[in-house]
Parts: sequence; structure tokens; C-alpha cells
Amino acid sequence: MTEYGRGQGSEPWHPEDPLYGDQGWGQQAEHGQPAYGGQGGYDPQQPQQQPYEGDWATGQHGQQGQQSGYGQDAGYPQPQGYGHDAGYGYPQDQGYGQDQGYGQDPGYGQQAYGGQQQQGGWDPTAAQGQTPYVADPTDPYNTGRSAAFAGEQPGYPDYPDTPGAYPPPEPPGRRRAPEAAPEETEWDAGPDQGEHAFFSGGGDEDDEAESRGERRGRGEKKPKKRRSGCACLVLTVVFAAGVGGVGYFGYQFYQDRFGAAPDYAGEGNGESISVVIPKGAGGYAIGQALKDAGVVRSVDAFVAAQSADPKGQTIQAGAYQLQKEMSAASAVDLMLSPQGRANLTIPEGTRNVVVYEKIDEKLKLAKGTTAKVAKSDYKSLGLPDWALNHSDVKDPLEGFLFPSSYAAAKGMKPEEVLKQMVEQANDRYQKLDLEGKAESLGLESPWQVLTVASLVQAEGKTHDDFRRMAEVVYNRLKPTNTETNQLLQFDSTYNYLRKQSKINIGTSEINKDKDPYNTYTNKGLPPGPIDNPGDEAFAATLSPTKDGWMYFVATDGMEKTEFAKTHAEFQKLLDKFNASQNN
Repeated sequence: MTEYGRGQGSEPWHPEDPLYGDQGWGQQAEHGQPAYGGQGGYDPQQPQQQPYEGDWATGQHGQQGQQSGYGQDAGYPQPQGYGHDAGYGYPQDQGYGQDQGYGQDPGYGQQAYGGQQQQGGWDPTAAQGQTPYVADPTDPYNTGRSAAFAGEQPGYPDYPDTPGAYPPPEPPGRRRAPEAAPEETEWDAGPDQGEHAFFSGGGDEDDEAESRGERRGRGEKKPKKRRSGCACLVLTVVFAAGVGGVGYFGYQFYQDRFGAAPDYAGEGNGESISVVIPKGAGGYAIGQALKDAGVVRSVDAFVAAQSADPKGQTIQAGAYQLQKEMSAASAVDLMLSPQGRANLTIPEGTRNVVVYEKIDEKLKLAKGTTAKVAKSDYKSLGLPDWALNHSDVKDPLEGFLFPSSYAAAKGMKPEEVLKQMVEQANDRYQKLDLEGKAESLGLESPWQVLTVASLVQAEGKTHDDFRRMAEVVYNRLKPTNTETNQLLQFDSTYNYLRKQSKINIGTSEINKDKDPYNTYTNKGLPPGPIDNPGDEAFAATLSPTKDGWMYFVATDGMEKTEFAKTHAEFQKLLDKFNASQNN
């Protein structure tokens, strides 16, 4: 077996050879020519080494692109697969250039560094490339350079006996050893040992200086700045507050989206309260009113309970007497029952004096309180202009407390309730167009239309009577009326004057009273309405019959009203009435 690094001759290496001991890197042959990267010895018959004629930039060395052998059989152990030969110091084959050399490993490609792969050994006729650089196996990081350079120190020594030689290139994969950091004397870190730079006062500059080994002095360390405990405490408090805030809002978000709506339990805490629901309010508006009053805990809870009840959508506007802190389901149940309603219902034909008494009762006020407010404040309650400044009117609000249901509960003021009623009347009268219809009916103003409707409402005993009753009024108001000579002769107007409701009124009694409201002694209409007419009375007033009715009598004294066109027919009806009353 041929020794690694020697030629093919039998001569051993001479101990005084200047390249002796640099195994694997161009050992000196007998004739003074360097070996090539662990290839065979030098044949004395071959031509001398040619000067470097290749291009290091392109990697082409020599005239025929010979194998460099760079790293082929390096003088220090290579990892498995780095070079082709896994052994140390022994060539793969006697053929020169058979091994791939540097780059044989599949990770570096098939072509050897600086030349082509040769098949069958070294071509003695080809010029050889530059001698590759191989590190000393005893100095893997090349800190002292190879001893093959005639014993010189690190640098680029000249090749002895080879004028004009070029220094070998450094292999691409060669790793440079890091410069040794200066030694530091051990020092005591003191009580801050292990403390983070943020809390010890260190900043980015200190960290950067330490990473470069730029500490001042030996055995010394730049004093650290300490952050006060107060700063750490403040940071902790701020962090805790942030976490708490995020948690709170996260919980609220979850409850709003996925959790059950907050709700009270039970039927209330015993504290009664009145709640007014405005007209046109839907589920959410009702729930908000109840929540604001302290009845339910949340709007969503009420809406859910209302939706769950089959009759929940029938809750109407008005006043309700409820309790505080009720469950939403209990509130819905009470609002749907008559016991929960705090509304004041005004029937058709009710006089104002009766309405005032009902309001006092609902609001738990002293008797007469609402009547006084109506008398003193009627101009501020919303009456239309055509309802003001009429002479001899007993009550300017008569006819404007429209029959309906209104919110009226303890804690409310009388004017609040009265305003609701006047507003309702104005709305209804505008829809009926009383101003536009007055002239077509032979009346002077909408005020007179309202007055006629109040008479129809008061005298009609049944709904079928209303249209005929309206015709009686219009026929008696005509200047051509020779039957009664424009006298209405309605008992209802005298009863209004006397604040009574009598059927049997003596003729002498009626004829003595000259009050403008007495239609037995005064022609035409009374000064104003005598009650609050409803929708049917208005419908009849605006569309009376045209049959010629001039008289009427309640023949049974109560409910049955009969009509006549002549005075003779009227006398028969009057006799019938007297018989029923045993007169």
C-alpha cells in the first residue's frame, strides 16, 4: 500500500524536508515538486510544474480543467460524506483524481473544485492546477497556518524553489475561528444577582455592550440603576386594572350576546307605583318605561316575557298600577289583568263635572281639585281657537274631554290627565273636519257642530235613534219651522243647567227658568256642548236622516224613543208616555 502523501517511488520522506509533517498537503517529492492534494507522487519523466494560468473567479485551473483534489484526502478527519474518501490518510484508489475531492458529497455537486472529474487516474501530459490549501490537522481552525510553508508563521509564505508561486485560496466552506474574548475576572453580582435589566435600571445600551464583551475594566461592572419599588407597584396595579377591565367588558359582552337577561324574582317588593305607557309604544318602549320606573330589571327580560305570553301583544297604552322589582313575567300578567290597569275610562255622553270627580278619585286628590284646575287653566290645556271666547258657556272644556281611556294614577297631576283628553278630542275633530262640515249643515261654526253632537248624544236612547235625533235638531233650527218656532225644547239642556238627570220635569218649572241653556225658553242652540259626545253621535250629526222628523218622545221613559213628523202624532206619543209613568 502506498503511503498517503507520498509519490509512487520507493524513497521515504526525508526528515529534513521542509514540508515534512504536513500530511495531505502537497508533500515535497524527491525532485522538489509539490504533490497535488493527496495525489500520487511525481514522475521524473513528466514535465515540470507550469505556472498558474487559470482563473480563480471561474474555477478553471490548468489547461484541461484537471481535478483540484481540494479537500480530497484532507490532513484532518472529515465528516462522513464531506469528501469521497471516508478514511484518514489513505487514498480510495491508486488512480489519481478518482476521488471527487471537495464537492464530491451530493450536497456540493459532482464536479470537483476547479477541475473536471478524471476517470482512470492522473494524466501525466496535462498541466496541473494550483496547489490547493489544506489546513494542518493539528490546527483545525488554521490559527497558526500550515507548517508546510517552510516553517513560516501565519501569512502567505513563498514556495521555496518555486518562483512566482501564488498563495493558495481559502476554501469556501472554511470556518474561521472566532476571536477569543478577553478574560474577565470573576466578580460578585451582589444582591441584584439574576435581576432583570428592566428592574435593575439596565437598558438596551447595557445589553448591547454586554453582548459585545465591552465591559469596563477587569473584574468590574458598571453600576446598575435601580427602579424604585413604587414604579413596580404602579406597573402591577395598571396591569391588574387592565386585565380586570378586559374581563369585565368581556363578561358583559358574553351576557349581552349569550347570557339570560337580568330579571327580578317574584311579584314585587310591595311598593306600588303607577306607570304610564304612551300611545303607540311597542314592546321595547314599554320595557324601557318599566325599567326606568324600577318595575323590571331589564328591557330584554320584559320583551322576552311579553313574547312568551300569547296575549302579550295586546298590552295597550294607558296607566298601570304595578309594584317595584317585579319579575318580567309577573309584570306582563298584571298589565293584562283589569287589576293592573290604572286608566280612567270616559263613557260617551259623560259630562265634565263627572269626569272631574273621576280624576280626583284616580289621582287620590281632594274632591273638587280637578274642577278648580279646569276652571283656572283651561286656556293652557290645548283647546283650539274656535273653542274659545264663547259667551254664557258654563265650562269651556265641555265636549273636549273625549270619551276614551286615559292614564290616570296616583302621583300624576290633574292637568296631565286633562291634556291627554283635550289632545285626543283635537285629533278626532280634525279628522272629522268639523270646520269644513259646519257650513254644509247650516251651522255657523265647528263649535255649533260639537254642540249638536252633544244634544244627539244626550237625547238618543239607542244607536238607531241618533240619525233621526240629529234630523230633529236641524229641522227645529230652520227659520221655516212653524211647529216649534226654532225652540228645541230638550229636557237634556235644562238638566245640564241644573246638573241633574230627571225625566219628569214640570212644565211650570221649565218655563220659569230663563237661563241660556234652557231650550224651552231660548231659541236655537245652547251656548255650548252639554256633554262629551262619542264617535257614533258625531257620525249621525254629520249625516242625519232626511225623513221630516220633528218630534220625539221616550215612551217608556227610559230606553224606547219614538219619532213623529206632526204635532198630532207627537200628542199620541205623549199620551203613551204619561200612561207608562202613571201621570
